[in-house]
Amino acid sequence: METKFGQLFTEAELAEIRKQFAYVDRDRNEDARLFFDNAGGSLRLTAAEKAFYDADLMPDASEHSNRLALELAELENRARADIRMIFNCRDGEVATGYTASQLMMYIVRLLSEHAEGTNCVTTILEHPSSFDAMTMYAEKHGRELRVARANPATGGVDVEKILALVDKNTAILSVMAASNISGHIMDIATIAKEARHINPDMYIISDAVQHAPHGVLNPEEIGVDAMNIAPYKFFGCRGFGLMYLSARIKEYPHHKLIGRAADDWEIGSPATGQFASVSAVVDYVCGLGGASTDRRSSFVAGMERIAAHEHALLELMLEGTGEAPGLRHIKGITVKMDDPDLVQRDLIVGAEFDRMDVKTAAKELEKRGIVAFERSAESSYSNRMVREFDSEGVVRLSPLHVNTPAEITQFLRVAAEVAAL
Repeated sequence: METKFGQLFTEAELAEIRKQFAYVDRDRNEDARLFFDNAGGSLRLTAAEKAFYDADLMPDASEHSNRLALELAELENRARADIRMIFNCRDGEVATGYTASQLMMYIVRLLSEHAEGTNCVTTILEHPSSFDAMTMYAEKHGRELRVARANPATGGVDVEKILALVDKNTAILSVMAASNISGHIMDIATIAKEARHINPDMYIISDAVQHAPHGVLNPEEIGVDAMNIAPYKFFGCRGFGLMYLSARIKEYPHHKLIGRAADDWEIGSPATGQFASVSAVVDYVCGLGGASTDRRSSFVAGMERIAAHEHALLELMLEGTGEAPGLRHIKGITVKMDDPDLVQRDLIVGAEFDRMDVKTAAKELEKRGIVAFERSAESSYSNRMVREFDSEGVVRLSPLHVNTPAEITQFLRVAAEVAAL
């Protein structure tokens, strides 16, 4: 089915997709529920969990020379190629870490030490791992921190507002690929291009943790120096972070063993299971994209199909399914940060329930089988963002491409019931 903004998977395709994920419509206790908190993690691809488990059970060390150790090394090398393919990385390098937030804070520190300039630019919507690091190291190095404010109508930050803060003395520009509050997709390509016209030497960082499960990444092509993702938000496993590093920064002095290459960013013994799980995710996405002459083309096609289905689901959530009115039309619900151009949004909706606070609303939804999350002004993770939109908090609703139009109808009926309490 085609909608104004997207193209749904067929019923047969959705049935096959749903078989590949755990706990899609029931939790581990076999209680029925819809998991609409995928911006906080994501439904798990069972093949990714199996790949992790199978590799992690093996006692062999991939850096050794016995037969099974070499098999583990082969799994890692395949995954390293897949990770580079996700970023479309040709000349740069990839850093690994425990979390994407850890890597973000590390790279902000490192680039702050190498940068020249008197100011740094970021946005009000950044994840704390970026915003707090930018704040800390701007202060440490005596630089002005300039913060671009949000557009309340779209839930994003206008390109012009960001570029207005950039000048020939800007040392670092940090802009996330998509907001984890509103789902708004930033025009990173234009921002990076125009910023480099102003100062070609500045460093540009982009947090793509939120956007990676929903869209295609091209940091090298658009001129971004560092971009991070988190596999656990991309149908994979927790405990792994990945970051693209451009060719000009990949050999900057960093923590590594002295005998290793200057662009080696892996420290210690690799966790083969983490690498193997990433390849399983890539295999899945490529399967959605269909056969092609190269793996990147299949991956891009798969991500585009995911995005098309999710844009259609977003349209149904907001406008209605024909069997239930959409969130924009339910009395007692206010949709915040509601850009009408849904192609510029990932599958996230922030909603206020007019008759109750955000935590109560989330609890009432869960009582009725809908798991969402409150992004509250009381939280250090979200207070800066929600207050930017004149709110004390929103219920963040984040389904995934595995969800069906029937489940959107189910959710909308529950949302209307809660709104009427």
